[in-house]
Order: sequence, then structure tokens, then C-alpha cells
Amino acid sequence: MASKLNPYLSFKDTARDAMEFYQSVFGGELFVSTFGEMGDPDAAEAGLVMHSSLQTPSGYTLFASDTPPGMEFTPGSQITVSLSGDDGDELRGYWERLSADGAVRMPLERQVWGDEFGMVTDRFGIEWMVNIAGEGTPS
Repeated sequence: MASKLNPYLSFKDTARDAMEFYQSVFGGELFVSTFGEMGDPDAAEAGLVMHSSLQTPSGYTLFASDTPPGMEFTPGSQITVSLSGDDGDELRGYWERLSADGAVRMPLERQVWGDEFGMVTDRFGIEWMVNIAGEGTPS
């Protein structure tokens, strides 16, 4: 599979509502994973969206999440670019080049859902997420 470049939207506790709205606009299939499903024991945060994706009939993919607990939410900077796929060498190369003179916000490493994932702000202030699908994990 080739790598994919997708917009990733951030919300403050409204990701599910926003993604259901976008589904009503674009159609398609909506997938939602919550912080609770990934092991967050805090009842106040368990229902918040850790990751969601909307796959539309037109071939668009839109990702979104609620801002994780402990991370600052800044209105106006709610979009990040997501690179994902299963070509680890290609995606690690992008990661290295984007990280040069940038700021790593989360190291590229194996996560609880089985993928390698990291977040970086490049030298121009653009935020990037890189996700390398683990075996048997859809990207």
C-alpha cells in the first residue's frame, strides 16, 4: 500500500459531533475509537475520541480527535497533516526529514494500538503526525 496524506482535525470535546456532522455532509463510513477503549481509566475522559476516521464514497479520508488530556488546545490551529501507511522505511524517512530543525512533540515509537506513531512540528510551524501500520492494523 502507498502512503496516504490526510487532514487531521483537533477538537475540544466535540470530535464525535463534528465527525457525525461531516458524515452527514459527505456520506461514508465513520470509525471512532475512544480514550476509554485504549485503556484510559478516567471516566471523564473515557468517552472522548482518541481517533476517528471518515471514509467517504468520493475517496476522501478525514481524521479527527479530541485534544488529549494534558495537551493544550489552541483554537485556530486545529488542523494537522497525517502521513500513514505500511511502508515503514518511506515513512521513517519523511519523519527524519520533517524532524530536522523541528520539534518532536511525541517520538515515533510503538503505541498501545500496535502501530508506530509520532508527532512533530516542522521548522515552519506545521504539525505532522506519522503513523506506520503494525501487522494486521488498517492504516
